[in-house]
Amino acid sequence: MNNPRIAVLGTGANGGGIGADLIRAGHDVTFIEQWPAHVEAMRRDGIRVELERESHVTPVRVHHLCEVAEMRQPFDLVFILVKAYDTRWASELIKPLLAADGLAVGLQNGMSQDDMSSILGEHRTLGAVIEVSSNMFTPGVVERQSPREKSWFAIGSLSDSTRGREDEVAEVLRAAGTVEISDDIRSSKWMKLVANAAELVPSAILNLPLGEAPLLPGMRQFMVETGKEAIRACVVSGSVVKPIFGLTEADIVSADQFAERLLDVVLEEYTLPTTKTTVLQDWLKGRRSEVAEINGFVVDTQRASGGRAPYNERVVGLAQEIEAGLLEAHPRNLDALLA
Repeated sequence: MNNPRIAVLGTGANGGGIGADLIRAGHDVTFIEQWPAHVEAMRRDGIRVELERESHVTPVRVHHLCEVAEMRQPFDLVFILVKAYDTRWASELIKPLLAADGLAVGLQNGMSQDDMSSILGEHRTLGAVIEVSSNMFTPGVVERQSPREKSWFAIGSLSDSTRGREDEVAEVLRAAGTVEISDDIRSSKWMKLVANAAELVPSAILNLPLGEAPLLPGMRQFMVETGKEAIRACVVSGSVVKPIFGLTEADIVSADQFAERLLDVVLEEYTLPTTKTTVLQDWLKGRRSEVAEINGFVVDTQRASGGRAPYNERVVGLAQEIEAGLLEAHPRNLDALLA
């Protein structure tokens, strides 16, 4: 693509930081966002990205969801960063504005690529894996935990119809971090789900920053076992164990070992003392989480093959109680997790 028109649909913590990087690199970017106060703050003051040792403010062109129907000029490239459970409606929303030869990329957790391709078409959909850590609690302000040099992405085709076009996206996305091309993006996305299953919801159930949760007695091993169940579900589904996050085939000794390795990479390379998982951030804001698309997906995958994932079942059950208002996210939930 030569000077593509880009839309970032979902400009929360990660979307806002990535979009700001693209704008600062000279790309033509339009933000589309569902949080009204966030939109108005960005219109007034730009988006402020705060890193550990620096911060910068970037003026943005941003629209409310209700203004999308007023747009006419198509986008060549759309990055979708809404919650996994919002993927289908977001894809329908942007479908009329994605160019006939454009590409949409889901920089999300979960296995959302099939929802996107069923609406936008495989010929206009690429799968992606993202490892970027950010917090957001104030409209217009992103607390980015992983700077550009430590942010990582993988891009891959879902079918032959887009094979060879991955570099068009990678060239743009390199403004926000390291980008690799995956020859099996479904397996790559499974590996990210393995890491997410072990860390996102389990630590949130304890209402603790990600780095603190594994320090509690028995908690790290619980997280490891949750990831092991996820990587076994990956294999049962027909996908394979595949290196991500800059790791190599030499880092894979066994499936179970690699599940633990992925958790360690997240904790060691992408976690600061203040890092709260996206699930905990959702709960602190009164929102529901993506537990069904992460740990629930592991449970469903194993169940479909006649198996079980009891650690992930425990995570899903406690998360559902928290979201139903029957249980408070708190460190005392450790006993319930480990029971």
